[in-house]
Amino acid sequence: MSDPLIAWRREFPILDTCTYLVSHSLGAMPRRAAVYLQQFADEWSTRGVRAWHEGWWEIGTTTGDLLAPILGVARGTISMHQNVTVAQAVVASCHRFDGPRRRVVIPDLDFPTNMYLFEGFRRYGADVVYAGSDDGIRPDLDRLLDAIDERTILVPVSLVLFKSAFIQDAAAIVEKAHRVGARVVLDVYQAAGTVPMNLDALGVDFAIGGSVKWLCGGPGAGYLYVRPDLAREIAPAMAGWAAHAAPFEFEIGSIRHANAPERFQTGTPNVPALYSCRAGYEIVREIGVDAIRARSLALTRRLIDLARDAGFRINTPDADPERGGTVIIDVPNGAAIADAVIRRGVIVDHRPGAGIRIAPHFYNTIEEIEHAMDVLRDVSSGSPRTAEPGSRTTDPGPRISQPGSPLRS
Repeated sequence: MSDPLIAWRREFPILDTCTYLVSHSLGAMPRRAAVYLQQFADEWSTRGVRAWHEGWWEIGTTTGDLLAPILGVARGTISMHQNVTVAQAVVASCHRFDGPRRRVVIPDLDFPTNMYLFEGFRRYGADVVYAGSDDGIRPDLDRLLDAIDERTILVPVSLVLFKSAFIQDAAAIVEKAHRVGARVVLDVYQAAGTVPMNLDALGVDFAIGGSVKWLCGGPGAGYLYVRPDLAREIAPAMAGWAAHAAPFEFEIGSIRHANAPERFQTGTPNVPALYSCRAGYEIVREIGVDAIRARSLALTRRLIDLARDAGFRINTPDADPERGGTVIIDVPNGAAIADAVIRRGVIVDHRPGAGIRIAPHFYNTIEEIEHAMDVLRDVSSGSPRTAEPGSRTTDPGPRISQPGSPLRS
């Protein structure tokens, strides 16, 4: 694996303290994120309210433009939000659910927040339908496509599934949805920054995601992409003053929506979070998602081979084109085993019904993969042997494998 990617390890302090293999949940913080957060603090302390007119008010648009090439979309098509649930709610509020076209079709392996949001819209008439899976790894594509019909208004689907890292056939889903007049909301949270994509060419109607994971951008920086021609036709009911065409006129009554992307904003931008995510976006763009994907496939292939040699069950597709950046290994007492692995300085997590999730990123090495699997084998076999000297047994902090973790998906 190329030296230039290895050199990036210096940018991520946590790599000096542990074997960090949980970027599918919380990407490592770049050093320059602290620099940008200090810049925010300096501007607040020295410029005060003037900072709003010196870049803060526009930060949602400028941050979205920084992200745009990673998603394969044009500048001026992304609005920034607190999280995916807010972005998904903005999308839902652009539609009515009181007519004959009111069905929402969701794969039952999708991330629950997308289900919870649309379940709440049943009170407005939404008919939420779930498309099942036979193996818990892949949704049944034919079953999903069959559920999308002339009654369907929205199809919220994840490009990469959080429980299995399976990459869905988004092109087939978009084609069927558009053929019957429905729209697709593609959740790219588990893909952005590690799986190359061109959402513009795909023709997806909406895309949502966040910066916490492979983008190494930290929490509080969710995003929403709206296809440009569609953005000119629709307007969200969930809107705040930042979506007004003239917000500082403080007009009374109904809103005059701004042009995209501001028309999909809600309230005051989450300024510090948007400062913190900038570093990760810059690094991912500088390296290139194609290079990150090549590294990811090499590391996950080694991980799969070692897990298979150890006799572990793998709940992740074997084929490279079907696999995102995570490998899920199912072992008995998985939650307890994951906690024991974390105590040995190898940071992973566990999800019920899936297994132990291990996710190398561009800053990880083959040696770290091999060390992690040594630890997992030891712990799974009940070996009392402690970690070898130099194997990074530093206290990893919170027990992130527990279901109550605040880290999304």
